Amino acid sequence: MSKRAIVWQVLNSLKARLVISALLFILVLLPLIGVALNDAFTEQVKSATKNELSAYVYSILAVTEVENKQISIPELVLENRFNLIQSGLYAIATTEDASGKQTIVWHSQSFMGMMPPPHFTIPATGQSAFEQIELAEQPHLIYSFSVSFASQNQNVPVTIHIIKDEREFQQQIDQFNQQLWTWLLILMFVMLVFQLSWLVWTLQPLARFTQELHSVEQGKSMQLSSQYPTELQAVARQLNILLNTEQTQRKRYRNALADLAHSLKTPLAVIKSQADLSEASSEQVSVISRIIGHQLKRAQTAAAASWHLGIRVDDVAAKLLRTLAKIYREPQINLSGEMADEAVFKGDEADLTEILGNVLDNACKAAKSTVKLTVTGDAYQLLICIEDDGPGISEALQNQIFERGIRADSYHQGNGIGLAIVRDLVDSYNGRISVSRSETLGGAKFSISFVHSI
Repeated sequence: MSKRAIVWQVLNSLKARLVISALLFILVLLPLIGVALNDAFTEQVKSATKNELSAYVYSILAVTEVENKQISIPELVLENRFNLIQSGLYAIATTEDASGKQTIVWHSQSFMGMMPPPHFTIPATGQSAFEQIELAEQPHLIYSFSVSFASQNQNVPVTIHIIKDEREFQQQIDQFNQQLWTWLLILMFVMLVFQLSWLVWTLQPLARFTQELHSVEQGKSMQLSSQYPTELQAVARQLNILLNTEQTQRKRYRNALADLAHSLKTPLAVIKSQADLSEASSEQVSVISRIIGHQLKRAQTAAAASWHLGIRVDDVAAKLLRTLAKIYREPQINLSGEMADEAVFKGDEADLTEILGNVLDNACKAAKSTVKLTVTGDAYQLLICIEDDGPGISEALQNQIFERGIRADSYHQGNGIGLAIVRDLVDSYNGRISVSRSETLGGAKFSISFVHSI
């Protein structure tokens, strides 16, 4: 089967669709939830950090004084981290003249030995700015707030910058991510096990329904059980009605055929008992009697009424090979068979016996010493090949040998209806039969194929 056919077969299964939808829900929705939670937490931490730095700004402004138009801030402030060198938390006060030149007028003790950034963002008076900068080749967060002090009837603008190492910020996010994805993976595993268990339990009736249909198809049971959910009860009930009707009709059909056979045999027996009946007429009456008996027997096991049967070919073929080996001892015919265990004939055993028996018997009549039977098959088809080492069948007769009354020169016995019966049986199962020359044995090669409806 092609990849496209396999994909279509998978997607055409209700079980596969439910499993795929459950996997998509678990493997797509939960990671999306995780990404959304991560973004929300990142924004929350960023907002909390901004508020923290904003509070530090106000603590610095609370101790800021202006004397003679000069900014005065104590060297030591209340927050102890500002007083520790390179503690990761820094405070800087800058002013900007009319030309835009920035000047650092004060910095905390923690900023000693640090190289300031080349440029600070100066927001408008009363406004703030929050961004990321590089400081000592490390990412930092900076919160800037601009104010203006009045001194001697003049405004003295100043901007307070609070800088914090981003590693603490990132550490919180990483720790949250680790916990978040650990629990999400555990949740995904639990939900996956739960969903698959739920699907198995939910689909059990469908699996049992399929198994019972298979048993009916194989002839192992005649009815479906009624213990199904509400949605399947109507289907099971209608199928049981159909099976009962089919079985009843087959029984009535067999009884009618038996009555017909009995009615035909009596007049034929009377005709055959006539004293003045010629030998040729008596022989033809016997032939008619055999043909009627055979056709009635075959009609009783018509293929159209055997849709649900499944017969192992190797069992039937093995019996036929053993029987024919006893019949064809003089001269000895070597009968061999290669049969796949999974090869199944979807029909009636009597029909399969008729098909194989006729073709094998003809092959034994034509063979010099060897007849080979090869059977292969799977869930989709059954292939039967019968070869012999006889003279074979000419191309002129290959298309005619299945007609009634036509007998190949290789077959010195028979009345020419055996292969016609085989063809009719094969056709009734929508199969194909053909004859050619065997590449290995050199004689005739009969190929029979059946395609199973799935």
